[in-house]
Amino acid sequence: MKVVILAGGYGTRLLEETVVKPKPMVEIGGRPMLWHIMSIYAENGFKEFVIALGYKGDWIKSYFLTRYHMQTDITVNLGTGEITPHEPVKTDWKVHLIDSGLDTNTGGRLLRLKDLLKDETFMLTYGDGVSNVDVKALLQFHKQNGKLATVTAVRPPARFGELDFKDNATIVRGFGEKPQASGGWINGGFFVLEPGIFDFLSDDNSSWEIEALPLITNAGQLCAYKHEGFWSCMDTLRDVRYLDDLWTSGKAPWKTWT
Repeated sequence: MKVVILAGGYGTRLLEETVVKPKPMVEIGGRPMLWHIMSIYAENGFKEFVIALGYKGDWIKSYFLTRYHMQTDITVNLGTGEITPHEPVKTDWKVHLIDSGLDTNTGGRLLRLKDLLKDETFMLTYGDGVSNVDVKALLQFHKQNGKLATVTAVRPPARFGELDFKDNATIVRGFGEKPQASGGWINGGFFVLEPGIFDFLSDDNSSWEIEALPLITNAGQLCAYKHEGFWSCMDTLRDVRYLDDLWTSGKAPWKTWT
């Protein structure tokens, strides 16, 4: 089963990093966010990826063209250009790197991949979020419900500490430092989709979130898999530091591989 990752946006809320590289290439613990996301899926047995490229897509292509040679000792034959790694590469991923346009919207990027995906169930997520979601359980949930689309619903932690007041609204009854959000569930990515979703996309300007998902919902074809565990996106430099601290401290909840 193929895993689609949307990796073509400008990442304007993270300009400190994305002015020179695409958002999925921002590093967490010395590895691109994209690698972390792919590792989540690979650990669950899903190792074929379709990366929808756009803004600074050459960065991502360069990473996959060179990373294997950069992580081990190599011998270079300058006469023939042959590069021979001294140790076999253990990562057995298959990666399709597809240019989906510079200014294409999220749904349009997905639509451009139709020929690769039209005959089978596939997964979809964004290039800026990590989670310890059980991907196998997510897929099983999707199959049991028999709908065109399943979204992973999450409740992210609040950005700031929360004060809980007593009835007179002046005495604090409780204080929560960044508690789990008490509001509704949100789209956490990590979708499972059927090819029928392409009927809800029209062109490059189609938005997956604003146009396609409401239409799929109105058709009664969207299910939500509720994930109570860890989830975090990488929208700001603060998020980058938070995730990097988790990784370097050895407490990254999304790291389920060895």
